[in-house]
Amino acid sequence: MIRAHFGLSKAPFSPEDPTLLPHQQEIFDTLRVHCQQGGLCLVVGEPGTGKSLLKRALCNHDPKKLITPVVNRTLRILCDAFQIDADGRGDRCESRLIQEAQRLNHVGKMLAPIIDDAHLMTIDSLRRLRLLFEDFPKNHNLVLIAQPQLLSKIALTVNDDIRSRVTYSVVLQRLAPDDVARFILAELDRVALAHATFSDDSLSLIARSSEGILRRARNLCVSVLLEAVRDRTKTVDLKHVNRVLLQPHWRRDRDVPA
Repeated sequence: MIRAHFGLSKAPFSPEDPTLLPHQQEIFDTLRVHCQQGGLCLVVGEPGTGKSLLKRALCNHDPKKLITPVVNRTLRILCDAFQIDADGRGDRCESRLIQEAQRLNHVGKMLAPIIDDAHLMTIDSLRRLRLLFEDFPKNHNLVLIAQPQLLSKIALTVNDDIRSRVTYSVVLQRLAPDDVARFILAELDRVALAHATFSDDSLSLIARSSEGILRRARNLCVSVLLEAVRDRTKTVDLKHVNRVLLQPHWRRDRDVPA
């Protein structure tokens, strides 16, 4: 609907085609270097701060040379991501995974397995994965994407064996309003939509209301664009933003009547 109304060939604010901000591009470039050297990397942040954007950027970077299976918290899912038969005992699955990693290494490909929501893993599961990847070729990079509580887990002395193997870690912080505004304008540039589509006042209100969370900014922008479509206008103004912000999920609990 938005594409048809504004005459666009690509959907604005699509999470499938992410635009990386400068600080995200720096993190992405660092992760790619670790893929060549071997490492255990932690990308940590509150929900909506851009972890998924980095994950998609890694997955989309160079699929012919950089293999990025995205897995969750079990050995079976890891086997599925590598398209390996998961039948049999755990040690057999691990053996098949190591063989497949070595095969990919022999044909000149790098590995960057991504464990999403790694903060939900038990430490025993994480330790088992760490031991498994010790036998992988050294041109791989295990990336753990998690919320901040993962850092609290591995900070315990009993988990020093995991923390000592971390080669890179970063915490994605909330953005300042000016950075959120730059993100919005970069997204407009990506789809060839004029900056004037958002009035200055509406852009400022969106940047403040998102509270530094990129996911909120994206969702709010999509919602106000839909409001503009409903009004049959091609300019987003304050009334469109306020109309969206009146919806209960955008309001603080204390502001919502019982």
